[in-house]
Amino acid sequence: MGVNQKISGLAAVMNAKIIGSGERSMVLAHGFGGDQSVWEKIIPVLSQSFEVLVFDWPFSGAIKDQTLCDPSKYNSFDAFSDDLISLMEELKFGPVVFVGHSMSGMIGCSASIKRPDLFTNLVLIAASPRYINSEGYKGGFEPKDIDAIISNIATNYEAWAVAFPPIVVDSRDSLSVQWLEKCLKKMKPETALALAKIVFGSDERELLGKVSLPCHVIQPGNDVIVPVSVAYFIQENIKGKSTVEIIENSIGHFPQLTSHLELLRVMRRLLEF
Repeated sequence: MGVNQKISGLAAVMNAKIIGSGERSMVLAHGFGGDQSVWEKIIPVLSQSFEVLVFDWPFSGAIKDQTLCDPSKYNSFDAFSDDLISLMEELKFGPVVFVGHSMSGMIGCSASIKRPDLFTNLVLIAASPRYINSEGYKGGFEPKDIDAIISNIATNYEAWAVAFPPIVVDSRDSLSVQWLEKCLKKMKPETALALAKIVFGSDERELLGKVSLPCHVIQPGNDVIVPVSVAYFIQENIKGKSTVEIIENSIGHFPQLTSHLELLRVMRRLLEF
């Protein structure tokens, strides 16, 4: 994979790379605990049809200067969407197909509302506007479940970073479990704690009604973080034209790692490449 563009400024800070030489443009945005290497299994195929922009969010352990993830700035998804827009503007990159995994799904939605001209459509993989159950809504967790996660991160982050990956990644794929554990251990515990509070405490359901771009929701069939019902909630509430694809045999929250061939087949059909 060749990098086609010299990177500087914000793009350098966020380890941005543009890979491929297709006529269309795509952004791949990773989620909590990971970094851009989560996409490595699918980039070789995507880069044949797209110019693909990958990067690391400021909270990622792959960022050299982790003081950049200032909790006073990054206290909601809003600041992350501003970074995404600034990065694309700096690189003059767009309009794009935006592919957001997990928390990046809602970040992409937020950015598309602010700057719809930068996006053609959204692909949301294992994304959720709210993780906590409430009346008439199944997010997947009771408040006490989230409290337990936050408490475990706060009291013994190292132990949590070992225990969490086998729960959220298909445990049969030991290399992918090890990948997430390694990524989590690179994060500063205080950064992970602050971000977990934002992610698991978020409620972006009202955001969906403002998203006017076409949206493809791709959901693993057996995801302990996001129930299948959430994918249909997004479809029903998003303003733009939307579709839902359930990868039935996909176990865990990271289909780009553990079900990448199935994910590629779905993306190829939806995006026509």
